[in-house]
Amino acid sequence: MLAQPWPYLTLLCAGYVLALTYGQLSILAGVAIILLVLAALAVRQSVYLYGRYVGHLLFMLLAVALALHGWPGFYNATVIDQVRFAENAAPFSMNLNLDKPLIGFWLLLACPWIIHRQPLLTTLQTTVVNLCLTATVTFGAATLLGIIEWSPKWPDHAGLWINNNLLLVTVVEEALFRGYIQGGLSRRFEHLRDGDLFAWSIASLLFGLAHGGAGWQWVLLASLAGAGYGLAYRYGGLAAAIATHFGVNVLHFGLFTYPMLAS
Repeated sequence: MLAQPWPYLTLLCAGYVLALTYGQLSILAGVAIILLVLAALAVRQSVYLYGRYVGHLLFMLLAVALALHGWPGFYNATVIDQVRFAENAAPFSMNLNLDKPLIGFWLLLACPWIIHRQPLLTTLQTTVVNLCLTATVTFGAATLLGIIEWSPKWPDHAGLWINNNLLLVTVVEEALFRGYIQGGLSRRFEHLRDGDLFAWSIASLLFGLAHGGAGWQWVLLASLAGAGYGLAYRYGGLAAAIATHFGVNVLHFGLFTYPMLAS
C-alpha cells in the first residue's frame, strides 16, 4: 500500500502549479482538484460507511467529466495535429491532457488496493503470455474487419507518443478499468463463486463501450483487448495490465496502420 502519499501529492501539486503558472489551467480546474480531494477524504475515512459511498460516487462523476474533457479550465496543448503516418492512414492528432491524468493520481492515492501486487516473476510471465494472446486476437480481428493493415514505421513523433501513451493514457485507463472497476467488483463479490469472472466481464465490456465514439468495430476490438488486460490484472497485478496494454499500443503504433485505415 502507498502508506505515505505525501511525496506523490507534492509532485502532483508542483506539476499543476507549474501548469497554472504557464496558463494551461484556470481556476475552474482547481475546483475539480478540490472536489477530488474531498472525494478522497470521504473514501479514506472509516467512520461513516455512506460517506465512503458518496466519495466514490463523486469520484465517478468527476472521472467521467475529466475523461471526456468536459470539465472547464484545462487547456490541453495539441502536440500532434492531423498527421498521417502512412498514405492510407487516417489523420492523427494528440493532446497532452492535464485533466485525464487526475483520475489515475486519485486512484493510486485514494485506493492503493488497486495495485494488486504479484511477485515479479509472476508479473513478467503473465505479461508475456497475455501480450502475445491479446495482440494476436485484437490485431487479427482488426485486420479481418478492414480497420488496419501491416505498416511498419517509426516516425519522428514516436518518442513523444510513447511517453504520452504510457504516462497519460495507459496507466490512467488501467488504474480505472482494471484496478478500480475490475478490482473493486472482485472485492465486492468475492463471496460469489464466479465473482472474479463477473468483475472481469463487466470491466472488459465497459472498456469497450468507452471506445464507442469510433464505431461498433472499436467497441468489439477494445472489449477483446480489455479482456486480455483483465486477465493480466487478475494473474499479474496492475503492473502486468499496464505492460500488456502499453505493449499492444506500441505494436499497433509501430507495426500496423495507426490509428486506422482512412475511410
